[in-house]
Amino acid sequence: MKYEPLSPELFKLNRQRFARKMTSDSIAIFHSNDLMPRNGDVFYPFRQNSGLFYLSGLDQAETVVVLFPDCIKEGFHELAFIQRTNDYLATWEGHKYTKEEARKASGIEKIYWLDEMDNILHELILLAKRVYINLNENDRFHSEVPSRDMRAAHRLTDQYPGHKYHRAQPILKKLMMIKSPYEVEIIKHAINITGKAFHRVLEFVEPGRMEFEIEAEITYEFIRNRANGHAYHPIIASGKNGCVLHYSQNDQMCKAGDLLLLDFGAEYANYASDMTRTIPVSGQFTPRQREIYDAVLRVMEAARSMLVPGNTLEEYQREVGKTMEKELIKLKLLNKTDIKNQDPTHPAYKKYFMHGTSHHLGLDVHDLSNRYDPILAGMVFTCEPGIYVPEENIGIRLENDILVTDTHPIDLMSQIPVEAEEIEELMNAGVLH
Repeated sequence: MKYEPLSPELFKLNRQRFARKMTSDSIAIFHSNDLMPRNGDVFYPFRQNSGLFYLSGLDQAETVVVLFPDCIKEGFHELAFIQRTNDYLATWEGHKYTKEEARKASGIEKIYWLDEMDNILHELILLAKRVYINLNENDRFHSEVPSRDMRAAHRLTDQYPGHKYHRAQPILKKLMMIKSPYEVEIIKHAINITGKAFHRVLEFVEPGRMEFEIEAEITYEFIRNRANGHAYHPIIASGKNGCVLHYSQNDQMCKAGDLLLLDFGAEYANYASDMTRTIPVSGQFTPRQREIYDAVLRVMEAARSMLVPGNTLEEYQREVGKTMEKELIKLKLLNKTDIKNQDPTHPAYKKYFMHGTSHHLGLDVHDLSNRYDPILAGMVFTCEPGIYVPEENIGIRLENDILVTDTHPIDLMSQIPVEAEEIEELMNAGVLH
């Protein structure tokens, strides 16, 4: 791994928190992600299953973590299975965990080779009455590709039909929404790397640059600072491309007078950051661009202040919408008649601001969460309003990552330039000197 080793105390704490939520006489089984085929005999780069990593810190394919807090067999309350290495694997794929390295990374004492799992796990399952399985329960995503956890769940229910089965994800969602101080520090580290990349971009961007050249500068800064890479596919959207919410081609030229919308974030130790900035390609906003930019910034500042304990994301989005509505009227993009005649289920402001304002952030850029739970201290959210006016060739989005506390929201990206004047000054620093 490129990143510095994390403390196993984090994963010990996470396992303890999960175990306390388990029903008595239960065993929980977590599988690593698959190596995903790319083409031929080549795989995509491996990314660990977030749930397994959260509970163990083990960042390697072919890994299984088992929790059995009530196990009557001494010493088998938690264990992990890892791939047995050999000279052939070492030659072709490189180093794999030794048992001692896996113990050190996870804090799990009982480490076995994966080829020893069937007999050991069979005995443990028979000692349990219930089995927790870990499936992807994102309510806005359904994959036709069965995960390793899904395939294992089918085998378990076929082999042990008399057991009761429970879902691990509701527990993980409750736990992972609240970040420990140690997790917040990891996210802040990812954010610091993202900030370095943004400063690099401000020095690099000028008319004639290609979007992919800017992507390359960001990637360079990420990797040289030990990030895993990008937390998600970066959006480098110049001109009209800034009005495409999930623009991904990154293959157009940046033209004088246009805006450049940058949505990117470093992933460090599997924890994500998520930032958006919109900058003028020529180093100076036009009056109209600046007018809309400042409106988005005001909405972001107002929204940030609403990320407080007790609020809900639904209530929060309604209030942000009211703030955005006022700004769009000032910009003459909406008028009072538009508001009077709007469909309450699809407010008029959504013509220019069609996405949500915030999502949970953590091991996933769209982190595990229950959107209907109230906001609590320890949660980390993005805050990302935008205004998109295709007819004016203007797409502006601004995004910072916010930590909720019992006293006030903390902007984890407060050190990264966002004010229009500062961005212009930094972009023109080389010209002025």
